[in-house]
Amino acid sequence: MLETGGSRALAGLAFLSGALAMADIVAKACSSPQTTEINAGSRADTLMKWVSVGLVEGAALVVVAAVISPEVSGAFLAGGAVEGVITYVQYRHAKAAGLASKEPGTEHPY
Repeated sequence: MLETGGSRALAGLAFLSGALAMADIVAKACSSPQTTEINAGSRADTLMKWVSVGLVEGAALVVVAAVISPEVSGAFLAGGAVEGVITYVQYRHAKAAGLASKEPGTEHPY
């Protein structure tokens, strides 16, 4: 049960906020693991560059949130870190699977 004004209630919300911020920011910076897998043959390096940009941007914003709300900074940082690792692993897997696939991508050179 949520405590009114309690740090335990805020910690859960901060954890989810950090995780969602990281996922949303990375999604904004690049397309999706599915697109990475489908088009890894022609764009793996570019796709992964934008994953890295999104992770840095997400981490910076999570750190700012942690500084603004020090009472729940650990939860902000934990949420952002967990989601950052999950997202990175998803994209690394998508890149590897796409490069190993014999299927054509959806993007074709002119």
